[in-house]
Amino acid sequence: MTAAALWQTAEAAVACDGQYNGDWQADGVSIDSRTVRAGDLFVAIQGPNFDGHGFVADALARGAAAAMVSREIDGLDPAAPLLRVGDTLAGLEALGRAARERSGARITAVTGSVGKTGIKQALYQALARSAPTHASIGNLNNHWGAPLSLARMPAHSRYGVFELGMNHAGEIAPLSCMVRPHVAIITNVEPVHLEFFSSLSQIADAKAEIFEGLEPGGVAILNRDNAHYDHLKRAAEAAGVGRIISFGAHEDAQARLIGLAQHAACNCISADINGQAVTYKVGAPGRHWAINSLAVLAAVRALDADLGLAALAMAEVAAPKGRGERNRIAFDDGDLLIIDESYNASPIAMAAAIETLGAVEVAAPGRRIAVLGDMLELGETAPALHAALAPALADAGVDQVFACGPHMAELFDTLPKHMRGAHEAASKTLLTKVTASVRPGDTVLVKGSLGLNMAPIVLALLALGNADPAAVSG
Repeated sequence: MTAAALWQTAEAAVACDGQYNGDWQADGVSIDSRTVRAGDLFVAIQGPNFDGHGFVADALARGAAAAMVSREIDGLDPAAPLLRVGDTLAGLEALGRAARERSGARITAVTGSVGKTGIKQALYQALARSAPTHASIGNLNNHWGAPLSLARMPAHSRYGVFELGMNHAGEIAPLSCMVRPHVAIITNVEPVHLEFFSSLSQIADAKAEIFEGLEPGGVAILNRDNAHYDHLKRAAEAAGVGRIISFGAHEDAQARLIGLAQHAACNCISADINGQAVTYKVGAPGRHWAINSLAVLAAVRALDADLGLAALAMAEVAAPKGRGERNRIAFDDGDLLIIDESYNASPIAMAAAIETLGAVEVAAPGRRIAVLGDMLELGETAPALHAALAPALADAGVDQVFACGPHMAELFDTLPKHMRGAHEAASKTLLTKVTASVRPGDTVLVKGSLGLNMAPIVLALLALGNADPAAVSG
């Protein structure tokens, strides 16, 4: 066995209070047998719709070093490498806590209504310029994702960045207490998950739960431009936070936007980060990426990492798949630019995406086309919030709108007739109308909540290309 292994057999067993077969070592941790890699410890989570115990044999066949289980597996070789625990979710949580306990890393946790994943990834890139850095992958931010991400953190990491999410009150506090961050970032508080909250103040309270796990003397980084800044500041002070740093364009922000030049493929920014002037480029377009970059650099300063290297890293930031990724494809005698925002949607994120579409330079006869799916979990406010997108579409110079879902009908019906492309209840029926409508030179934004399944529309548009699609920055 080598010292470089993520988990040694006995160490994992002690962490989980478990019993083990064989003498193995794990280089990773997985809860999905479909993506398990050779050397992973496969954790057989029992969820509401599946039981990982049914996939243990498959995971071992794919090269998993061992499997964490809470019951016997029929037909499995008695000598199979196992880690037996009373409950696998509790075992995963214990493994995550042990990883946090053994680590000397400086930890940042990120939450907020929108922008969590982007800030988390950008902060990872910024810190990785200075020292070994670990971050949660994708949006692994819930009661499974947070302990899994912790359990994957190598002991030698100098920095760790974790995303914490919720859609109900009481969900962030236990995750924060597990992650125990030194720095807590709240991106913003916006009308998201209103179906489960009676007010935005309640959402702010739920986000403020991140302070419950903050290490003594820890730092809270808050959006000074957000209407709920004072609410969050009071919550941080009540929790005994050591220091509060604000970010934004507000004149009182400590990480403050001084100048912004928005381009189709990037942002060029001048800022004051706690008294230090910084000029840098963010490789993702849109004002929201510029504001979020201030939170990243504020965290870098709070962690005493290298601000200059972090600012250089911002040029490499790119919008991820489903969250603003751009693909330009050859199409007929021209090309087609596709902006993939298909992963999720909320009123504030939808407005930002529409603004970004408006900033794209489109030469005639090309058009700006918005393909928009319902924003979910908005409760009784849904009709009004969907209809309220119409002015943003007009301001952005959008030529045609394709709408998907019952709530988007509220928007579609308010649009002038020349902007109405088509409305359908489901993405699978809207898809053919979108692909039949586009023409060379068009720029197409696709955005909607995950439940609307907008991603197939992106794939169908990409398939129109007569060359392999390549991710582009503009």
